[in-house]
Amino acid sequence: MAYIHFTDEQKRQANSVDLVDFLHRQGEQLVRSGREWRWKRHDSVTVRGNQWFRHSRKEGGHAIDFVQQFYDMSFPEAVSYLLGEDSGVEWNQTVKSAPAPRKEFALPEANPDMRRVFAYLIKQRFIDREVLSHFAHEKLIYEDKEYHNAVFVGLDEKGVPRHAHKRGTYTQGEPYKGNAEGSDPKYSFHWIGESDTLYVFEAPVDMLSFTTLHQDGWKRHSYVTLDGVSEHALLRQLELNPHLKSIVLCLDHDEAGIEAVGRLKDILSGKCYADFSVMQPQYKDWNEDLKARNGVSPIPAREHPKLELLPKVVGELHDLCKALATHKDIDAFLVECAEVVEPLLASGKTAALNTEAVRECLQCMAAGSLAAMQRQLRQIEQPVTIEQLIQKLQDSYRPHGDRGWLRTKAEQLRQDVSDISRQLQASGIRTLEDMNKLLTSYQRLALDCVKIMMFVEQELPSMLPVQEQAVNFSMTM
Repeated sequence: MAYIHFTDEQKRQANSVDLVDFLHRQGEQLVRSGREWRWKRHDSVTVRGNQWFRHSRKEGGHAIDFVQQFYDMSFPEAVSYLLGEDSGVEWNQTVKSAPAPRKEFALPEANPDMRRVFAYLIKQRFIDREVLSHFAHEKLIYEDKEYHNAVFVGLDEKGVPRHAHKRGTYTQGEPYKGNAEGSDPKYSFHWIGESDTLYVFEAPVDMLSFTTLHQDGWKRHSYVTLDGVSEHALLRQLELNPHLKSIVLCLDHDEAGIEAVGRLKDILSGKCYADFSVMQPQYKDWNEDLKARNGVSPIPAREHPKLELLPKVVGELHDLCKALATHKDIDAFLVECAEVVEPLLASGKTAALNTEAVRECLQCMAAGSLAAMQRQLRQIEQPVTIEQLIQKLQDSYRPHGDRGWLRTKAEQLRQDVSDISRQLQASGIRTLEDMNKLLTSYQRLALDCVKIMMFVEQELPSMLPVQEQAVNFSMTM
């Protein structure tokens, strides 16, 4: 698409489109979720006015990047579409006044007793009475006066309350969850003990359930909740408590929890923490494990769909790698494949992408990259089998790092091939460092091909009806 200049006012207008109205007029189903709306097609996505947030990946934004993400449009295409230049549609706008000043943090007023909170957490959530009593005695859990919510208090290093997470105690319908306004996410609900072990959870009930399930000497250890899957509270407790050396990530056994574990591992490695491990609940979360132990049917765990698909996609490369191992000029072959498939990816033409030819081309690029790696490693006297390279490729995949839509992936593919070509064309004797860089580039190309193959197989089918609706909608206006 040719360059189009948009004024600041045009970009502001496009970004102000009300996404609730936008999706309703596309025929999408939305479910009310507090002050937001949850998109049924992508149930981790909520919208409110012109803002959106994808909870499973901790990313969000406004109308322009929403259309880019979920309708696979470039920036100029998204702005033009939201301005109605192509379709003649006049979308509703959100009128935002200046934001109200942020309120100072204050704990909700306490109820004189904790009967409802104790009844809810013990009888409905099966939390051990002694565990609950301990936190109540420390004034870290109490019942609020107005709504009878359970309030989980987070203290700073001076013992001053800085965070309050509220959890509804009514058992009918979806229970209320939220933080008191002004809560500082660095100081969410936690307990610090004397041992060197820190257990990390998504929410307070998860933490209480885990301690109920593992009561032997539990006060000696440390525990922190993440207020979701944000890393701020974890990093703050590590900063304040240098005796904490062993970190155990105990997040939910679902797609969002698995991605968060991978992201937190990367963050911890970047902070030079080496001793970290993962404990997954058997069911969806630790409270579901506790329910199961008490005879209540639990919500099952959900594996990450991309990690389930990955072995199949990678396994299909084996025979192709063997066949390409004898190819005289693998690098020229990779360039030829890229010249065929990259324009189709960049165009976003879904009919073209749903072809066996595209799938085979991506498989050949991935397999060819592995075959080139094997050849390079043999030259530096580090021989490996194709099976070992395929396993290494599979082990290098990180679902939390597999972001972006087709245009982004097409650009990455183009960059991978360009990097390999540039390194091969460099003059002079190739050093061991040069060879290692080339090996890294081959593996990156193979991995990016695998990511695109999984996208085409898994995410593209669910995306096609949305695009078709958008085209049909614009044609009828």
